[in-house]
Amino acid sequence: MTFALLSSGASVVAIDNKIEQAMDLVKSHLMYAVREEVEVLKEQIKELIEKNSQLEQENNLLKTLASPEQLAQFQAQLQTGSPPAAAQPPAQPASQGSGPTA
Repeated sequence: MTFALLSSGASVVAIDNKIEQAMDLVKSHLMYAVREEVEVLKEQIKELIEKNSQLEQENNLLKTLASPEQLAQFQAQLQTGSPPAAAQPPAQPASQGSGPTA
């Protein structure tokens, strides 16, 4: 009878060890997936910071090139929530054309 109890106790320990190993494996896979996702997100953050910086520079340039009337009109449009009237690029004179001619 003591052999059966020892065998049963050993089985419980073996099962516990297998469960622990399986949990460690799951933890390892989850940590790997999380690290990969963190790297992807870090890269996206880096790209967004660069894009933001570029857009801020462009915005500052446009502010310096805009006339006071254009800035006032833009501010008024922001307050009313209407889309900018001059959202399209300025029209090119017909003599320039849109592409090279050969």
